[in-house]
Amino acid sequence: MKVFNTLSRQKEEFVPLEPLKVKMYVCGPTVYNFIHIGNARPIIVFDTVRRYFEYKGYEVNYVSNFTDVDDKIIKKAIEEGVDSDVISKRYIEECKKDMEALNVKPATKNPLATEEICGMLDMIKGLVEKGHAYQAADGTVYFRTKSFKEYGKLSHKNLEDLQSGFREIKVTGEDGKEESSDFVLWKPKKEGEPYWESPWSEGRPGWHIECSVMSKKYLGDQIDIHAGGEDLIFPHHENEIAQSEAANGKEFAKYWMHNAFLNVDNKKMSKSLGNFFTVREIGEKYDLQVLRFFMLSAHYRSPLNFSADLMESSKNGLDRILTAVDKLKDLEAVAKTDSLREGEEKKPVEELIVKYEAAMDDDFNTADAISAIFELVKLSNSTTDENSSREYVTYLKETIDKLCGVLGIIAEKKEEILDEEIEAMIEARQQARKDKDFALADEIRGKLLEQGIVLEDTREGVKWKRV
Repeated sequence: MKVFNTLSRQKEEFVPLEPLKVKMYVCGPTVYNFIHIGNARPIIVFDTVRRYFEYKGYEVNYVSNFTDVDDKIIKKAIEEGVDSDVISKRYIEECKKDMEALNVKPATKNPLATEEICGMLDMIKGLVEKGHAYQAADGTVYFRTKSFKEYGKLSHKNLEDLQSGFREIKVTGEDGKEESSDFVLWKPKKEGEPYWESPWSEGRPGWHIECSVMSKKYLGDQIDIHAGGEDLIFPHHENEIAQSEAANGKEFAKYWMHNAFLNVDNKKMSKSLGNFFTVREIGEKYDLQVLRFFMLSAHYRSPLNFSADLMESSKNGLDRILTAVDKLKDLEAVAKTDSLREGEEKKPVEELIVKYEAAMDDDFNTADAISAIFELVKLSNSTTDENSSREYVTYLKETIDKLCGVLGIIAEKKEEILDEEIEAMIEARQQARKDKDFALADEIRGKLLEQGIVLEDTREGVKWKRV
């Protein structure tokens, strides 16, 4: 199996630290709002990487954090007049709902930054003692980038060039730095911010130290794969390497994997352009299996363009697969013979399994893997009918189901809910709202959404549509 390593900028044979075990850390979202479709790409991509390792017989220890202390969380908390942990807890739960709807497997561990402060203090103390970090007069602790000779090896940036670039950008409150490229490990609190006690000041950790400490605690000093979006290569992952390797005296991660950006209608996604979509919003228009299928229809290192036309194309493509599996189920139920009939061969199916695995073994090329599944669908449609044997149609059905499952695609059509059932549930929701039981009302709305039914509250009453 070959993996493209950002560190070497080439594909490398995957050799785990321990036989048939994978230690994998994926940077998770900062939880101050609903996750957007840009957040969803690494979540889906690296869940699929994990699933394929498991398909190949590896035991995967998959750790993905939630950043639950951050300027954006604090800003949102101030706006709402609540504590910052109210915001982070709310959006961790909402993120988990979206991940479940995207059929993302729960991580082995989802550590929270705020629960790992002691480990961060220990690592920072160690870095100070080794001369890799220093305290400024205001209580800020900085990492001394010059002390780490390989700084820049992931992003392939030269430290001298970085320092001259940073000098051009004067940042307020950073007068205590020795070098402009030095980065924050600990920062003193501002008025109204959450804080923790430390030897340097009452404050909170810098963003980069959080992942180094959580990875070390749950996976050890060395890991197989560290992954995330390409926007994290510099400075986040570069800084993680510097502080982790300076603290532990070992190579931090053997392989670095990064997914490319997601654009919307060929433009960078932003609220100002009006092309910013949350996963929850997309879920009101499409089954989120369609979004997952769309994300995997391109190679993870290729830029991906999101558009209504491409989503419709993905919806139709997924429907072709689900319809083929439905047909095989029907044929399985009415099959007149159990064993293979003359002319029925498993070899063409086996060849397509090999093609699928070759695509996934080549740096997780899900686009080519999906092409192999479509070839299986074509084979299925052209070689099965009511005279087919149960053994043949079952083999085809189970193969398509298994290969889709590795991609996190559920190869099963949802049973369509009847109109009268929808109306009854809407009536129950309306009664719950009258009774001010908003939790029940939200639960009913959520159940309808799971069935592909979107509600719209209007002046004329509740309207609904199928998506």
